[in-house]
Amino acid sequence: MLVMSSSLLFLLCPLMSSFMAAAQPAGCKIRITDKGLEMLKAETGKFVEEEISNISMPEMKGKEGRFQYTITDVKINDLNLTHAELQFVPDVGLLFDVQDSSISLSFHRRILYWFFYDTGNINASAEGVNINTVLNLIRDEEGRLKINNITCDAKITKMKAEFSGTLGKVYDFMASFLTSGMRFILNQQICPALNHAALVHVNSLLETIPVRTEVDSYIGIDYSLIEDPVVTSRSLDMHFRGMFFDLSDPNSTLENLAVEPVIKDYDRMVYLALSEFFFDSGMFSYYKAGVFQTHIVNEKMSRDMEMLLRTTYFGVIMMLNPALADAPLSLQIAVNSPPKTTIKTTGATVVMTAIVKVMLLPPGQAPFQLSSMTMETKFNAKVSIRGKRLAIHADLRRFKIFSNQSALESLALIPLQAPLKAMLQMSVVPLINNWTKKGVRIPLADGMDFIEEVVEYHNGFIVIGANLHFTKGLREMMEGNNQE
Repeated sequence: MLVMSSSLLFLLCPLMSSFMAAAQPAGCKIRITDKGLEMLKAETGKFVEEEISNISMPEMKGKEGRFQYTITDVKINDLNLTHAELQFVPDVGLLFDVQDSSISLSFHRRILYWFFYDTGNINASAEGVNINTVLNLIRDEEGRLKINNITCDAKITKMKAEFSGTLGKVYDFMASFLTSGMRFILNQQICPALNHAALVHVNSLLETIPVRTEVDSYIGIDYSLIEDPVVTSRSLDMHFRGMFFDLSDPNSTLENLAVEPVIKDYDRMVYLALSEFFFDSGMFSYYKAGVFQTHIVNEKMSRDMEMLLRTTYFGVIMMLNPALADAPLSLQIAVNSPPKTTIKTTGATVVMTAIVKVMLLPPGQAPFQLSSMTMETKFNAKVSIRGKRLAIHADLRRFKIFSNQSALESLALIPLQAPLKAMLQMSVVPLINNWTKKGVRIPLADGMDFIEEVVEYHNGFIVIGANLHFTKGLREMMEGNNQE
């Protein structure tokens, strides 16, 4: 009995681990609505037309009574997908459906009848072209969106041909068996062409969406899907991990305890939702990488600030060694805990606490600490999107310093409050904004951008609604990816 229980636990452990991994909240979500799909329909139609137009038809040879024929150089000249629809298929993926459309073709004939030999071109048209293609969307092993399977059914109802040349009228009666053969071959060629286009070309385009990639020289971001995409009749929802990590220690990450973002709307083409965890994991990773620290000395420190520090700590310096009264001073600022984001309906704020050390730098001697104080800051954070990049602009809202040594010294630091705040606003904050304005790429394929975005703040998360803009056609996007 004990052996059976142990075996059962051994079998269940991997299942429980995978369930726990999948149960983690999403830090980032994207919804593509039926309005976005409507815009994609035109590009999809162009792409399908190009794929079918590129179908390579084999040479046809045959004999009918005393007629011997050879058909070569088959070309699809025009494809008119007048009745095409692109729709969501709940719990499956996408449906591209073409009904009652037409194809114009031309091919070259060589015909031998008794001792008569004739050549010429044949113009043909296929009518009642119906194509039904269903794409099954999944999350692959890397957490990437992928077309896993394609179900295709293609049928051409009828085809007719017009002969030209010396014996064109005589050969009209041959049109029925020639077009029957051509229609059969076309029916057999359409679905394999679309299967290859979806499983190879479209999947290669999906590979341009970042999954786990570097943001800069310090941190990276994980945009892997945590589950298969959720497809309804109105939308395609993708739930991403949305987590930053320290490149030097990628396994040391922040636990996601934040409120999971919720997207309720369908009015825009696309929605992006980001939780507090998304931003906190970024700041946690920068904190782990040692980015949140600076040393203000020499030309980095304003003359007024240096004079104020020297006046404030003049007594300490004189007690230490009067000969050091003119020694350089510096401020060492180091964040002592990961900054924390709070998102409410009124906006987003970031709280940051740092240790500020006032240092005396005697030439040829070890630095001496004159004071240690805690600096508490609160920033307003404004989120925006440009193209495919998410950027943040910070404004200093609250600033406070107090001594780590005594309440009496805290009182003595009051004159430093305003100058230090001004220094942060004029030097540190612009550096932060110059850094964050570069932004981080959102999980969107190359050749597509957000436009006309609207940012909404909710309790615990942000939702950005936008429309989509194609900077390239689907074909150009895929060919660009293949050349990289």
